[in-house]
Amino acid sequence: MKLFLYFSQAIGLDILDAKGQWVGRLHDIGMDPDSDNYPKANELVLRRGSYPREYTKISWEDIIYIEEEIRLKISREQIKYSKEVPKCDFSLRRDIFDQQVVDIDDQRVVRVNDIQLLRVENQLYAAHVDVGLRAIFRRLGWGGMTDRWTHDELIHWKATQILPKLGRMKSLLKLEVSKNALGQIPPAALADIIQDLDIFARVSVFKSMDAVLQNKVFTDMTLAYKEELIGQLTEHEVANLITNIPADEATDLLMKLPREKTHFLMGLLGSETNKKLRKLLSFAKDSAGGLMTTEYLYMKTGATVADAFNKIKENINFPGTIFFLYVVDDNHKYLGTTSLRRFFNEDPRTLLLDTCYPENVHVYTDDSVEQVALLLERHKSSSIPVLNAQDILQGIITIDDVLEVLISLVWHKYKEKL
Repeated sequence: MKLFLYFSQAIGLDILDAKGQWVGRLHDIGMDPDSDNYPKANELVLRRGSYPREYTKISWEDIIYIEEEIRLKISREQIKYSKEVPKCDFSLRRDIFDQQVVDIDDQRVVRVNDIQLLRVENQLYAAHVDVGLRAIFRRLGWGGMTDRWTHDELIHWKATQILPKLGRMKSLLKLEVSKNALGQIPPAALADIIQDLDIFARVSVFKSMDAVLQNKVFTDMTLAYKEELIGQLTEHEVANLITNIPADEATDLLMKLPREKTHFLMGLLGSETNKKLRKLLSFAKDSAGGLMTTEYLYMKTGATVADAFNKIKENINFPGTIFFLYVVDDNHKYLGTTSLRRFFNEDPRTLLLDTCYPENVHVYTDDSVEQVALLLERHKSSSIPVLNAQDILQGIITIDDVLEVLISLVWHKYKEKL
């Protein structure tokens, strides 16, 4: 049994009753639009005759199977026909087939040329709408002759919504996202959307993004989807991705992957990135060193407020935070932390070190995540520098990194009680 069935191929299938007697052909399939994430078939409409044509509706419970033909559990004598097409709350032929697809800006894009149905045991679910040229040829019966130079253009069902009928207009299928608007969607929301797509659509959408958006979306994806996506990218694409996402995110990913996979990915990276990530991977996962990122902005002792503004302007697309700057000496020994808020209104000639916070709040690489969390809470700070035993600045930890670990610890501890 094929996993997928196109609606255009199902239309006109012979329908036989429990005794094998012909009772009509498939005309439409009624769906339950509120079933889970995908509409599930709950009835079919059959037709018989030419003139006059007659119709009837069959509950899905009365269907044995759909293959090259449709077999029913009931007999022909139990079926009542009428000249009117039975009404379904929502059906593929009436409400989706040949309807316009519009994007979130209400711009008409294309029409639905076919619907791909997913078989799960004896159930059918609407999985994709097909807006491609191949679907048209499939409906004309030319599929085999044109498959070499046409392809399916599938839109995942979960990326659509049904709009109500307006006056004489038929209902429209509306995309929740348009390709032109991808960059306007928050990366976390966009990550959720593309995780709901099948792997081929997910890779296609991901590759259509620019590098900056790719990095943000990848960071917000779950580990399983990150690993799956990496498996579909070229070695060059993987190396670029890991190099450009925040170092702490890259480290988290590499720590959670199988050792062989991590070793392979590390081999794709440039020497500088490889060295930086190996250093982070050497720390315990639940220590300050394991939590920190090496992406931060720092200035030397003699830097002024004017130098700080120039530094920020030069790093406007910096993957780490640009609101805090760290002052170090020539040996990179930590001297203090300042923030944009503290020096924004200062004279440009003021030494940046003079704008630093009075307390040098910091942690060491082997401090625990609990110690880091307590200091962040006590000083109401969103980030904290991490030093080694010689007080050399190694990296910083942001509040979101700490929360992620603490939430995970609490969940594992109390999930049985929830």
